[in-house]
Amino acid sequence: MKHTSCRAVIVAITSMLMMTFGVATAGAVTNFANAPQGAHYANGFGEPDCTLTGLTVSCTGTEIAGVGNTNATVTLAVTSTFTGVCHNPGVNSKVVEPFTESETTTTSSVITSTKNGRLVVPAQTATGVSSEAFLADFTCPNPRWEPEVTGTAISFVYSLTFAGFTQPAIRITG
Repeated sequence: MKHTSCRAVIVAITSMLMMTFGVATAGAVTNFANAPQGAHYANGFGEPDCTLTGLTVSCTGTEIAGVGNTNATVTLAVTSTFTGVCHNPGVNSKVVEPFTESETTTTSSVITSTKNGRLVVPAQTATGVSSEAFLADFTCPNPRWEPEVTGTAISFVYSLTFAGFTQPAIRITG
């Protein structure tokens, strides 16, 4: 009995750790091969850090040195994905048709390099679409059916791409 309860505790702890570490965190990749030769994070700076709070994604700023006169475009796209069903509003309120829809909010700006070849990248913020705002614009295939959101997922992509390059030097997903 003691061996079984010990095993149960180990399984429970392992499950909690897997859930804790299995939570999707932002994955950041910096590839200065997609930047002017000599580009590097300025002293005291590193990859931006992005956090999701409610529907809002906030990414810290950074500074990149060694970029010469090359500008860059920074983009933050937040995608809200809604799953749900359409109900036939009768006494049984039957589920008629499931749906999955996504809406993306994007902010983008061009950042000009300063003298001495430094790029000062400001903090970025973008907010996804709420279930209420989504339902205000969504209609089921039959106008008499009533939509119900049963699940919402928020994801984002942050990228910084230098002028003249096709791939981002910094890409953060979450």
